[in-house]
Amino acid sequence: MSNRAPANPAPAADNRQKLLEATMRRYQYRPDALIEVLHKAQELYGHLSPQLLASIARNLHLPPSRVYGVATFYHFFSLKPQGEHTCTVCLGTACYVKGAMEILTTLETEAGLKAGHTSPDGRLSLLTARCLGACGIAPVVVLDGVVIGHADAETLRARLHALLEETPVAS
Repeated sequence: MSNRAPANPAPAADNRQKLLEATMRRYQYRPDALIEVLHKAQELYGHLSPQLLASIARNLHLPPSRVYGVATFYHFFSLKPQGEHTCTVCLGTACYVKGAMEILTTLETEAGLKAGHTSPDGRLSLLTARCLGACGIAPVVVLDGVVIGHADAETLRARLHALLEETPVAS
């Protein structure tokens, strides 16, 4: 457990890197704080870029392969920028049996993109998960952080259409 100062991270044009460094410092740059640090990095940056993962690996004295492995293992982490809205369809066994693939196909058609991608305009990311742990209310979809149980294709199609018809938020 080292209290050494971190290696120089990738340059940042804003305060996010300082906030991430404060988080690592709070955990004393311990390798076992990796998940907490990744959560903070995702919260600050919106996704985990290769440069950000490399910086975290250096600062926590971990092999980059371990950091990448953890970042790709957990569904919460994203290596690509996400859209303004996110829609995650659970494809776990219970959800699959209760029609999750029909829901996913409907949403792909409605949004005009395949699961795992973000629309060219950055408005929507359509994602899948192996299991969201809500099997009792299958099929489950998470739309902008809201869990929708006993989901059906037509209701979700209408909700997605309404979301995408809203005026985009100006940056």
